[in-house]
Amino acid sequence: MSTKASKKVSYRWHLRVRMAERGMYATSDLLPLLAERGVVLSREQVYRLVAQVPERLSLTTLAALCDALELSPGDLVEPVRAGPKTAPAKTTSTRGVVQGIRPRRARVAREE
Repeated sequence: MSTKASKKVSYRWHLRVRMAERGMYATSDLLPLLAERGVVLSREQVYRLVAQVPERLSLTTLAALCDALELSPGDLVEPVRAGPKTAPAKTTSTRGVVQGIRPRRARVAREE
């Protein structure tokens, strides 16, 4: 077993941007283009394909997207090497600032 830290790889999905570059703004614009290429998906499936980063994608669907939009797979999928996990930056709200301020303790002088 290797003692090196494993490299995490992720990806960015650019389908919405590539559609917009071609004047396609409605997710339903893809339905007939995919159907012409033998990929029949529901409106909901196409919406998720465009609006979300797909976890799994068949090569047939990827090939149909590339053919319909005249792209290569690299135009849709951008590999990204994830860096080491870091703690999220702390955001400071006004409430947090106010709660962090404590008044000075009052000194009460006794009357004699």
